[in-house]
Amino acid sequence: MSDEPLQLRHVTRENIDSILALKVRENQTAFVSSTAESLAYAYVYSETAWPFGIYHNEEPVGFIMLGYYELKGYYTLWKLLIDKDHQHKGFGRKALRMGTAFLKERFGISEIYTGVAIGNDTARQLYLSEGFRPTGLTEYCMEELCAKL
Repeated sequence: MSDEPLQLRHVTRENIDSILALKVRENQTAFVSSTAESLAYAYVYSETAWPFGIYHNEEPVGFIMLGYYELKGYYTLWKLLIDKDHQHKGFGRKALRMGTAFLKERFGISEIYTGVAIGNDTARQLYLSEGFRPTGLTEYCMEELCAKL
C-alpha cells in the first residue's frame, strides 16, 4: 500500500455515483451486499447507520457502514467491502481499524459486533486477526463475532 493515508468520507450527492460503482469479485457477491443495497438500509436507518466511502489517493477503493443495532443494543460493523481492483493492498484492515476508532471516539464504546457469512474465510480471518472472537451465535447463515476495544 502506498504511504498516502486512507480516509473515510461520508457518502454524499457528490460521491454517491463512485461509491455505487464499487464492486467485489464475482465469487464474493454471495458474501456482501452491494453498495446500493447497503445505502438503501442506511437511508431507512439514517439515525443509526453511518456509511462511508473508503478513499486512497482521492480514489474510492471501498465502502464501510457502521451502525447501532437497536434490537440487540450494540454497535456493529454492518458492511465492509473493498473494490475488486483494490483488494489485497491492506485497505480492508486499515478501514476496519478506522471504523472501529470512529465508533469508539464518537460513542465511547468498549466492544463492537459484526457478522461474517459462513464460508467467507477471508473476511473471518481478517476479523479474527483484528481481535474479533466468535460469540457462539449463528443467524441467517452469519456467524456473529465481537471485539473488545
